[in-house]
Amino acid sequence: MTERTLLQGNEACVRGAIAAGCRFYAGYPITPATEIMELMSRELPRAGGIFVQMEDEIASLGATIGASLGGMKAMTATSGPGFSLMQEHVSFATMAEVPCVVVNVMRGGPSTGLPTRPAQGDVMQARWGAHGDHPILVVAPSSAYEFFELTVKAFNLAERYRSPVIVLADEVVAHTRETVTLPPTKELEIENRVRPSVPPEWYSPYRDPGTGIPPMAAFGEGYRFHVTGLTHDINGYPTERPDETEELMARLFNKISKDFHLLQWYDSYYEEGAEVTVIAYGAVARSALRAVRQAREKGLPVGLLKLKMIWPFMRRTVMRYLQSSRRVIVAEMNMGQLSREVKRVNQGTCEIRTLNRIDGLLITPDQILTAIGEALP
Repeated sequence: MTERTLLQGNEACVRGAIAAGCRFYAGYPITPATEIMELMSRELPRAGGIFVQMEDEIASLGATIGASLGGMKAMTATSGPGFSLMQEHVSFATMAEVPCVVVNVMRGGPSTGLPTRPAQGDVMQARWGAHGDHPILVVAPSSAYEFFELTVKAFNLAERYRSPVIVLADEVVAHTRETVTLPPTKELEIENRVRPSVPPEWYSPYRDPGTGIPPMAAFGEGYRFHVTGLTHDINGYPTERPDETEELMARLFNKISKDFHLLQWYDSYYEEGAEVTVIAYGAVARSALRAVRQAREKGLPVGLLKLKMIWPFMRRTVMRYLQSSRRVIVAEMNMGQLSREVKRVNQGTCEIRTLNRIDGLLITPDQILTAIGEALP
C-alpha cells in the first residue's frame, strides 16, 4: 500500500535511492547535501548495503565507481565545491561506461559562496564540467516527491545506458519538508544493467550488441576485463587506432541520442491558449506555478513548462512551446544558463526574456507575476 509521510527533500532522495536498489554509498559531508549522507549511514546498512565516509569528494566518487564495477548500484552526493572536485571521475565513468548516480544539491557560488542558500549555478557545469566530448544525463527535481521519483529514475537511466547520471537539486528542494505519498516499492519500475550471456572467455566488455550498450559483468564473477579512462577497443585495452577511437566515441553519444524521444521529461500547465510561457526547473518551478495560476485567475493567457530533464536538452519539447508562444520567460537562480539553450534553439521563433536572481534567495511568485505582466501587451 502507499505510504503518506512527511519528508525533507534530502530524505526523499535517500528513500528513492534505496527503493531503486542502491546498496553502496560513499560520500563526504557538505552543506546543503549532508542529510543525504547522514541518512544513508543509518538506512543503507538496514537495507543490507554498505556506507563509507571518505576523506574527500574525489575519493567518494572513486569508491562509488569501484562499487559499481563490483556489481552494486552505487551513488554519492555533494554540493558545488565537491561537485567540482568530482569532475575527472565523472569523465572517467563516462568513458569506462560505469553506471552511478551523483546528486548535486546546488548552493550559491562560486567557491565557498553561500553554503546555506539556494542557487542554480551548476547547470552548465553539470553538462560541461567534465573534460572532453561526452554525453551526460541530468535530471532536476522541484519537490520532495520528485526528488524521490527522479532519484529512482536516475538509477534506471544509469543502469540502462551504463552512464553516470546527475540529480541536480537545489537547497530549497533539498530542505523543504512536505507531505509525500510514496508508492509501494514493488510497484516501482526498476531497471538493472544487462549482464553477459556468454562465458567469460568469450566476453568483450565494450562490444556493441546492436543496442549501443554492451552487457556489463561484475568484478569477482569470473569475468576478467580491463577498465581504463583511455580510449579503448572492445576488450577495454588502450588504442589510438582512428577507426576504433571514432567507433567508441560515436557509440558513447549514440546510445543516448537514439533515445532522445524517450527523454522528454517535463510537466506543462495551462498550455492551452498561452501567449506567454514560463520555463523553469527546480524550486523556481514551484514559484512559477503559483504565479501562473494567479495570472490565469486574472484571465491572463500564460502557461508553464517545467523541465525535469535538463541534459540532454529537450530541444523538440521546448521548440513546440516556442512556436506556440509570443514570448517566453526563462526563470532561474543564476545569471542565465539554461536560457542560453532556449535562445540557441529559438532561432527568432519568439521573444525570449530572462528572469534571474543571484542574491541567494528564491525567485518569488510575485517577481514572476511582474515579469508576466511586462511580457503581455
